[in-house]
Amino acid sequence: MANTSPANARPSSAMNYKVQNTILLLVAGLGGLLYGVDVGIIGGALPYLEATSGLSAGQLSVIVAAVLLGSVFSTLFSGMLADWIGRRPLMTLSGIAFVISIPIIALSHGYGPLFFGRLLQGISGGFVGVVVPLYLAECLGSSNRGKGTGVFQWLLTFGIVVAAIIGIYYSYRVEAVAKLAGADALFHFKDQAWRRIFWVSLPPGVLFVIGTFFVAESPRWLYGKGKTERARAALLRTRPPEQAEAELEEMQRVALAATQTAAHGKKVRETLFQRKYVIPFVLACVILFCNTATGINSIIAYNTNILLQSGLSDLHAHWGYVIFTIVNFLMTIIGMTLVDKKGRKFLLIVGTSGIIVSMLAVGILFHHTENKNVDTRAAVQALVTPGQTLDLRFTPDVARRLLSSAGNNSINPGDASLAVIYSYGGFTGATTFVRSDDASAAPIHITRAASIPSSKGEALFKNPFADLNAARTAPLRIEKAFVGPIPSPGHGWLIAILLYVFAGFYAAGPGVCVWLALSELMPTRIRSNGMSIALVINQLVSTTLAVVFLPVASKYGYSAMFFLFAGFTVIYFITAAFFLPETKGKTLEEIEARFAKGSAA
Repeated sequence: MANTSPANARPSSAMNYKVQNTILLLVAGLGGLLYGVDVGIIGGALPYLEATSGLSAGQLSVIVAAVLLGSVFSTLFSGMLADWIGRRPLMTLSGIAFVISIPIIALSHGYGPLFFGRLLQGISGGFVGVVVPLYLAECLGSSNRGKGTGVFQWLLTFGIVVAAIIGIYYSYRVEAVAKLAGADALFHFKDQAWRRIFWVSLPPGVLFVIGTFFVAESPRWLYGKGKTERARAALLRTRPPEQAEAELEEMQRVALAATQTAAHGKKVRETLFQRKYVIPFVLACVILFCNTATGINSIIAYNTNILLQSGLSDLHAHWGYVIFTIVNFLMTIIGMTLVDKKGRKFLLIVGTSGIIVSMLAVGILFHHTENKNVDTRAAVQALVTPGQTLDLRFTPDVARRLLSSAGNNSINPGDASLAVIYSYGGFTGATTFVRSDDASAAPIHITRAASIPSSKGEALFKNPFADLNAARTAPLRIEKAFVGPIPSPGHGWLIAILLYVFAGFYAAGPGVCVWLALSELMPTRIRSNGMSIALVINQLVSTTLAVVFLPVASKYGYSAMFFLFAGFTVIYFITAAFFLPETKGKTLEEIEARFAKGSAA
């Protein structure tokens, strides 16, 4: 009689499961690379976009945040779509959205097309952020799920490194053009530079789309749809036969238990608000909220601007950003090697501790220099035209006049920075920092059209208590005009080193563990929708921080943002230390059973 045991049913799958695992991780890693490019590409492009687009600080913040806003919308529906069409088709769809977004951004002229392209890029990122960790959690075994999901984060950080290297390349090009060409040629090259930076990010999207056609569907999704044999085949692609059969039997036991409960008349509609789901769901939401509230996305997006304001030159600030991304990348590798050995809880505790210390130190250093700022509001107000606009090129001579008007002679006009906070009626805006030592910097340009909302809906979003009609005729009022010293390069590199410390602790702890916490904590029946809701919270926090970063930094200083990041990370530390269970080495069904047992106790 022929042997038809499960171990021998699919010998080819048993022989090749390691190869299939490698392919799965490679494709999922390309998804992480795509997500990393999504997050990091704006960091290198932003200084040149800022110099040539004529957009205000508020509009630039919205362009940065548009990716995050798009993620909010797509994340909201990604769980439903993943359950409906499957995990693999949604990965394909997310890659296509990214590919389409690149030409829209790179060919855009004006705020509208640029915003739409970035929004579409964010929609792609939102899908990837949910479906790839979900797919990995459901496809990988408990022994390598931590390391496997770490590959997603590892290549995510590699995508940020790639984006930074592209940025530093164009920084060198810009510096060379600045030495050899006039202002018009330099302006034209900067305009082309940010467009080319986006074009170079296209290949990862194309590769990801192609790669999704070479992996199998999630076995747990297939089993949930009643396709047991296809689920078994999917398990055998990535596991030894014995392990595949054991996991399939575990799925069957969970399903049988639910069926027996229903047979005894105890069936309750499965929602996020059942007691056995509330604790893991709330934990996941708090972790996702705090993970972004560490400031990671804002620090990546505005890294070059932060380093410029800390005292580094344009070229050194770009190099500082490259080193930041490399530290993030290398420490992610360390986190990947430790996550299945030391556990998620340990890495989160150590990581959040380091983040708190580094953010407090950066905030204190910025606060020390920002205390020297001088408010030259009256002198800048005198420069407002009768048409209620302001055009101001911040040169050393202008800096000297502004400082003299405030009776300050301690700040060197040749090494000064200026940020203006202004309002039309109830609508307040802020410029980015401009430096007197940067001859190629665009002048400060404030107009009513760029500063007040164009519709009542936008006005409600910006300030629900302001009168839009009154703002359309209100004069331009300069609220603050801070002139401050540009710190020394040594101060800039000290800030950079502390940001590297932040990146290292984040990458080895929260960076690796957050995707695991998200996918592992959620029980199977609500995993996709629960992950979507938690990630929506994550993206809303990220979007809010990105939108307010530049205006808050202009008005209150960079120190305010870093102190805020440290405060949120304290909440993260408390959650990880006292409320988060260890999930190392447990199957998804075992983790679910732990919470179900706790709720029944």
